Amino acid sequence: MPDRDERQPRRALVTGATGYIGSRLVPRLLEEGWTVRVLTRNRAKIEQRRWVDEVEVVEGDATAKITLAEALADVDVAYYLLHSMDGQPGFADRDRDMARTFGVAAFEAGVGRIVYLSGLHPEGHLSDHLASRVEVGDLLMASGVPTAVLQAAVILGSGSASFEMLRHLTHRLPVMVAPKWLNNRIQPIAVRDVLYYLVAVAELPPEVNRTFDIGGPDVLTYRDMIQRYARLTGHGGRAIYTVPVLTPWLASHWVGLVTPVPAGIAKPLVQSLVHEVVCHEHDLDELVGAPTGGALGFDDAVRASIDAEHGPRPEPGTVDPARITAADPKWAGD
Repeated sequence: MPDRDERQPRRALVTGATGYIGSRLVPRLLEEGWTVRVLTRNRAKIEQRRWVDEVEVVEGDATAKITLAEALADVDVAYYLLHSMDGQPGFADRDRDMARTFGVAAFEAGVGRIVYLSGLHPEGHLSDHLASRVEVGDLLMASGVPTAVLQAAVILGSGSASFEMLRHLTHRLPVMVAPKWLNNRIQPIAVRDVLYYLVAVAELPPEVNRTFDIGGPDVLTYRDMIQRYARLTGHGGRAIYTVPVLTPWLASHWVGLVTPVPAGIAKPLVQSLVHEVVCHEHDLDELVGAPTGGALGFDDAVRASIDAEHGPRPEPGTVDPARITAADPKWAGD
């Protein structure tokens, strides 16, 4: 039997399988022929997933060494899709400790690669949320396990918290007074392309241990995205007036009041918008190739996201990943 290093990676661990990306990544990996194991704190939360009988399930806490040892045994690629989005005090400490524990466990288990989805960010001072995401990536890359950290800005797809915030702000406010940083540049990416890169980096050679910026072909301001979303959905133009005094803290509460996005989720999202988030490099395309047909533009990604949203929610993996699914929170969707 060939040594582990000589065979193609085919067993993947997916953490965060109940989340937006994780619930879509699992069926994608299964389609690609992977053996998939998921780590979840509560098996009941995935019992309704169509793919539940096709995966190995480890139930337990990602901070427990004994649970991680079981989950990471014989794993070639571990997808780390865990991070705090509740805005509670001490979230950075919790995420730091969890990443360290996971990295050590992955190294001890002989995992071939860690893949982490982080946030696109500029150089310099960052919001607490983005700074924590960057720190987690650094810790995983320092674990001794080759790690690919994919850094994305706004992910376009129904169910994505950042997309839902954009959707509901546009739907509910034909006139809005907004922070001046709505004029900051953002490079959004379609969820279809995020999944492509997550799967593709599993095949990177072991000497690759670094971050990669990923984004779509369009660089837009948040104001641009609101106006284009409004046009694509037949809502007409939106009157947007920016003011310099609406702080991220106030803006996050404003978003929580105006949209169904929970305030604990809205806060880190709004904090991230203070920064311009544009790709500084496209090195990953040189290593794994671009998505078939090229990365999806903003307009096409929005059209895919809002197509046929009415009626029962389908299972992840049975429809375009941009569509709302049964795994997404009740507050998401049109």
